[in-house]
Amino acid sequence: MQRRLKIGVLYSRVRVEEKWIFGAMEKLGLDYERLDDREISFDLENPARWQAFDAVLERSISYTSGLYALRILNAFGVPTVNTVAVAEICGDKLTTSAMLARAGVPQPRNMVAFSVEAALEAIETFGYPVVLKPVVGSWGRLLAKINDRDAAEAVLEHKAMLGSVQHSVFYIQEYIKKPGRDIRAIVIDNRVLTAMYRKSEHWITNTARGGEGELCPITPEIEDLCLRATAAVGGGVLAVDLVEHPVRGLMVNEINHTMEFHTMQPVSGVDIAGEIVAYVMAVAGRSNL
Repeated sequence: MQRRLKIGVLYSRVRVEEKWIFGAMEKLGLDYERLDDREISFDLENPARWQAFDAVLERSISYTSGLYALRILNAFGVPTVNTVAVAEICGDKLTTSAMLARAGVPQPRNMVAFSVEAALEAIETFGYPVVLKPVVGSWGRLLAKINDRDAAEAVLEHKAMLGSVQHSVFYIQEYIKKPGRDIRAIVIDNRVLTAMYRKSEHWITNTARGGEGELCPITPEIEDLCLRATAAVGGGVLAVDLVEHPVRGLMVNEINHTMEFHTMQPVSGVDIAGEIVAYVMAVAGRSNL
């Protein structure tokens, strides 16, 4: 008789999404454990406590906490959703862009520099406005739309003075005049489940910044682009953010590996939490063969 699978859910705070995920697991009668990343610790010489899990779903708010937990769990041989390789790529905008470029996936034009002088030169090749992004971050925080040389010098100097590793990498992206919206699609295990428009009068359309969700039909073009993008970063449970360029058409802006979906689930009517749980169980089942 096959033993019962045991699932772990690593989280930082019980948001709406985690409530839905826990509810989906309880509805199925699964044996799962809630793992608060503020309370757990790892003994690297004693992996047995973690090897009792057939799979762990990572939902940490902190990219650093989630990434290092995944590194340890994968080193222990514990399957995770997503894998550490996928988290490393998707949690870093520069690495994501590099993988998309290697795969030939359409994306906004990006440039990277490591000094204020080189960054200013790169910005001048774009022309104004441009967008300056942190390589690590979410919810549309610390994005800067740079409209002229004076603003560029001020923002770059400010970032340089902050002194952190992330702020010393200047990730510059062309500014795309969006039609008041972008598109977020949910992809799980090479299936595009649903998509929505994130609409806002502001140039940042994240729902975390006040953007409104509206159902977006999944066209063949959207499906193809999303599947190519997720394949480029390793697949799993992902949110693909698309932007509509006025000349070059649809392109991939970012990919998120621990996405929120509190707006998308009710807008779409798709049980995203249930689909995530089903995928985690499939991963756990494969490891238990």
